Amino acid sequence: MQLSTAQQLNCEIIVNAEQTGQTNLSVFKTLERSLNEFVNQTTWTDQNFQNHERINCSMFITINSFEGENFNGTIQVQSSRPIYGTSLISPVFNFNDEQFSFSYREYQPLNYSQNTFSSNLISVVSFYVYTILGMDADTFSPDGGTAYFEEANRIVTNAQQGNSQGWTGADGQRSRFRLNADLLANTYAEYRTALYKYHRLGLDVMHEDILTGKMLVAEAINDLEVMNNRRNNSLLLRTFLDAKADEITSIYSAGPPVNDREELIESLNNIAPRYARNWRNIQ
Repeated sequence: MQLSTAQQLNCEIIVNAEQTGQTNLSVFKTLERSLNEFVNQTTWTDQNFQNHERINCSMFITINSFEGENFNGTIQVQSSRPIYGTSLISPVFNFNDEQFSFSYREYQPLNYSQNTFSSNLISVVSFYVYTILGMDADTFSPDGGTAYFEEANRIVTNAQQGNSQGWTGADGQRSRFRLNADLLANTYAEYRTALYKYHRLGLDVMHEDILTGKMLVAEAINDLEVMNNRRNNSLLLRTFLDAKADEITSIYSAGPPVNDREELIESLNNIAPRYARNWRNIQ
């Protein structure tokens, strides 16, 4: 990918090394600066984004330990998108990846190549860039993110040669492999349908017709319940509610009530009982 002025992301990347007890080492600030330049100055897609269309996102990297040029930690990834006709933003993606280890030599260049594996650091960060792009696109058009998820899948395949955790089916139910495979699987198609219905048909119309918007958000939640009845407590469902639980509570805690309030609460308790405290606040 070439550097360009047509960036797609407005991404804040923070590297936190407090766990190491050596936060003053220059390598951590160099890494943070290089990652911010890499993500924000790389052209990830041939789609033209205006400045106001750039996707707001963040990556919070916690370094737990390191030895020489080898680092171990976690990466928390979040993204959001604006709600049409308002000054509000809506969280779209919130994911904590605990399978993050990489090698990094201070000042080494960071560049993404579509067909080759260069380092686990570049692969992990690029994987989340394309996942963010895909989820954002899905909120604006039905299955709009497919090409981005397929690019993320190429990263999964190429990164397997690096033998780092998170890239294979053997790496558990919260791995990058599982996240990407589920996004592309028909078994979880309702998740992507819900992203579009919830945001474009629901949130984006609320400035004109709040009740219709609420009803469409409720329909999106019903779609997720259908998916949950097929595959209970899936990674994608947990990812959706981790981003959306507080927002859903806010939507239904004020303004005109929906007619099927009890049915909505029952659906939410069915798909996300661990947020039962949130759902009790729905009026």
